[in-house]
Order: sequence, then structure tokens, then C-alpha cells
Amino acid sequence: MKKKVIGLVVIAALVAIATISFVRDNIDEQEAFAGEQMGTDLANNAANEGLGKGNAAPNFTLTTLAGEEVTLADYKGKKVVLNFWATWCPPCKAEMPHMQNYYEDMAEKENVEILAVNLTSTDTGLDKVKAFQEDYALSFPIPLDEEGIVGETYQAITIPTTYMIDTTGTIQNKIVGPMDEQMLTDYVSNLK
Repeated sequence: MKKKVIGLVVIAALVAIATISFVRDNIDEQEAFAGEQMGTDLANNAANEGLGKGNAAPNFTLTTLAGEEVTLADYKGKKVVLNFWATWCPPCKAEMPHMQNYYEDMAEKENVEILAVNLTSTDTGLDKVKAFQEDYALSFPIPLDEEGIVGETYQAITIPTTYMIDTTGTIQNKIVGPMDEQMLTDYVSNLK
């Protein structure tokens, strides 16, 4: 009888040890998978956020609302405020008067150009863009991204999205959301 009890205790102990070992191995595998998944998610999130500080601003050529061709590389040596917007976007509407005032007051003093890229592929028509420009008396260039390629390259998913590009063509800041004149002044004054 005593041998049976000792045998059962030994078997129970072995089963317990095997179970604990199995559970630990399983937990380690799950944690490793979760870590790998988190790393993948962070990489995907970084890719979805678009370009960031220190990246060279990808070059593009677009036609403006005025019918002129604009190439980003032509602005090397100038600071560039590269803004992505659409006429249907309320924050874009709120931001435009600030951008226009800043442009009138500071463009020459700060050696800065504003390129307000209209995401024409998502907008409500060229007539609306022209009417918007007239209504807001915008005098800075408005390149038209009619195929959505430039907006996609810069991953301008939430608009307005603005990139601050220094005189060497390097991105120094990415701002998602509307800006006012003071924000523009602060960001641009820190560009080299």
C-alpha cells in the first residue's frame, strides 16, 4: 500500500513538473511572438507615419492652379513649407488665412516658399479649388496633385499635413493638423 502511495506521489510530481515546463515554454513562445508582432506593428506604424526629420524630401513636379510647373528641387536654397490640403477639410479652411498672412509678411524676410499641394484626387473638382483660392485670396503656389501620387509619397493621410523643409532639401518637421501664424513663424525660424 505504501509503495502505491509513493508511486502515485512520484507520478503526480512528474506530471506537475511536465505541466509546468510545458506552460512555461508555451508562455515564452507567446511572449516571443507578441514581441515580434509588436516590432512589426511599430515598423508598420513608422511606415504609415510617412517621412520624418532628417529624411531628404522626395522630389516631385506638379502643375499649379495657375498652370505653371513646380518642381520641389528647384527650391533648394530656400526654406519650404510643404502643405497638403483639400477644400472640403475644415481645419485646412481654418489654417489658410494664417498661411496667407504669414506668406505676405514673412516670405521674403525668411527666404521661405509655401507650396500648398491640393490633394485634387480627393477634392471636389478643380472649380472648387479655384473658388477656394479666390475666396481666401491665396497668393502662394497651389500645386495640384491630380493623381494622388505626391500625397501618397508624403503619406498625407490626415490633412492638413505640413512638412518643414530646410534649404538643403531635408525634412526638419512634420506637422499633422492646422497651424497658425505663430506656429509657422516658430517652425520656419528654426530651419537653416
